[in-house]
Amino acid sequence: MDLSQIQKVIAEFERERGWDKFPASQVFTHLIEELGEISRYITVEEGYKAIGLGHNAPNRDDLPREFAQVFSLFMQLVNHFDVDLESSVLLELEIMKERFPAEEWTQYMKERES
Repeated sequence: MDLSQIQKVIAEFERERGWDKFPASQVFTHLIEELGEISRYITVEEGYKAIGLGHNAPNRDDLPREFAQVFSLFMQLVNHFDVDLESSVLLELEIMKERFPAEEWTQYMKERES
């Protein structure tokens, strides 16, 4: 399934439940909440939050669902603003290819590793 098809499936899912009527501000707030749940995995993984020293371990098995929830809410916002995400992403990639040349960035990243 391509991005356009996924966007349509999610839009239909939203409409069937009336979720397309939620204001963008509420969907955005929910999106930030779900991103916060992903951030919990990152802070534990990178050792910023120490398990057993005031923090509980998040269930790593839930991480794929957290990403799916973030993606779904993001798509809900995309649909709210009637953006063709697939076309937008492809256009932005072309702009970024020129703005951030691969050769220069490859060299830069190699230098950082040294």
